[in-house]
Amino acid sequence: MAYIYPAPGVTGVELTLTLTSGRDTPLAGTIEVLALQDVTVNAANDVFTWTQLDETAKLQVATTSTNSLSMNLVLDQDIFFGTGTDAFELLGIFGLSKDKELVNFSLYLGDTSTGVTGKTLTGKGYVTGLAPTVSADAPVWVSPITITVTGEYTVA
Repeated sequence: MAYIYPAPGVTGVELTLTLTSGRDTPLAGTIEVLALQDVTVNAANDVFTWTQLDETAKLQVATTSTNSLSMNLVLDQDIFFGTGTDAFELLGIFGLSKDKELVNFSLYLGDTSTGVTGKTLTGKGYVTGLAPTVSADAPVWVSPITITVTGEYTVA
């Protein structure tokens, strides 16, 4: 059995999310999203259901899929609001969402142990669902973030 595990803090084995510009004429730069707390990969097929008079049960057929990545992250000021010299990096996660920028994403799921056998999900999508919060019980800013995927995932 080759279990996938994210191996927090182990270089080359841990879960990583990388974003680049998805424009036809891409903006320069890359954002590596750090401080992820959890990640959910959603690949949900829609189903069309109907009934027929000659059947005792409903009939169904799978239709198009609704894909998304959902996660929570501890906010890093530079990554969230943007920094650097490249146009894409200057947008930051907040700017990507606010400006409705199409992004290419690459999510390395982790590895079995060595950093060479892990799988990567890639695709295009939009950053949505930002809702930063802070409280006395959790005194660092934390935000959910969703990448709504346009099209298919690719697995490599």
